[in-house]
Amino acid sequence: MKPIKVAQIGTMHDHASETLRSLTDLKEFFDVVGAAEPEEKAAERFENGIFKTVPHYTVDELLQMDDLEAVTVETQEESATYYAQLFAEKGIHVHLDKPGSQNRESFEKLVATLRSHNAVFQQGYMYRYNPVVIDALKKVKNGELGEIFSVEAQMSVHHPKEKREWLGKHKGGMLYFLGCHLIDLVLQIMGEPLEIINLNTCTGMDGLTEPVDYGCVVFKYKNGSSFIKSTAAEIGGVNRRQLVIQGTLGTIEIKPLEIYPDESTDIQTQYREAMLRDEVMPFRDKQEIKTSDRFDRYDTMMAEFARYIRGEKANPYTYEHELKLFDLLMRCCGL
Repeated sequence: MKPIKVAQIGTMHDHASETLRSLTDLKEFFDVVGAAEPEEKAAERFENGIFKTVPHYTVDELLQMDDLEAVTVETQEESATYYAQLFAEKGIHVHLDKPGSQNRESFEKLVATLRSHNAVFQQGYMYRYNPVVIDALKKVKNGELGEIFSVEAQMSVHHPKEKREWLGKHKGGMLYFLGCHLIDLVLQIMGEPLEIINLNTCTGMDGLTEPVDYGCVVFKYKNGSSFIKSTAAEIGGVNRRQLVIQGTLGTIEIKPLEIYPDESTDIQTQYREAMLRDEVMPFRDKQEIKTSDRFDRYDTMMAEFARYIRGEKANPYTYEHELKLFDLLMRCCGL
């Protein structure tokens, strides 16, 4: 089967360089036509690293190409949905890095346009492609953990002052920027909450008073509650990123969600399972902490994008799910 002709729009998203690197590496899936950087302030980035290895175009030039089949949109969040819409209107498949703009009308229009063309819509929620998370979600679905009554999810980091100032551009700050990954997981596991308790705030570090660099939200359900925490001010936060799923028959703890064992792009995950059938004595269970095989989050995600486009696999994340997730995220951010 011929490789899919794809182009990348933008360099400013945190995932931009790795997404393009993956597209160029996966030659059996993609033929990278080139890239466009529509934002003048990013022109310097466009001339460095992986971006200088592919042809450069304007957005208009890419839109004129009759054989372009797919795009990955990696601009800053506030403009991502706008550029995705331009290509969606031509029936071009879209990978939109998470979470899209905060404008519900434009996001809904994008989804409707892609649906009308039966075009693939993939978002860059990377934990969807973590093999340990995938396995945990399967166990939830097939009932191995019993009835789920709580999910605890954390995804924090220690950002410099400038990055935390940047968060102020977005309502909900850190919960919007990184917490969206976790909201996606809790929604998949627990469904929509009966009540949302928003605890977002600013730590006040470095004299900042406005950006929400401490994101926290609690979801209430009929049989328990779940919480999501994402901060930009936690020293060592990356190594404490975790997902804990608690059910009546067992618990799965994934921590840290990602480990970089060396300088490569490969990732590993550590996890443990505690099942009721194996429990000998409370407080003295001896669960083994396991480490996953290595994987590349971007290669997995982009390969799946190609399979969706080729019709080799149905996208498990439907248009309806992405709309439901967007609405829940906006509520968590106070919109």
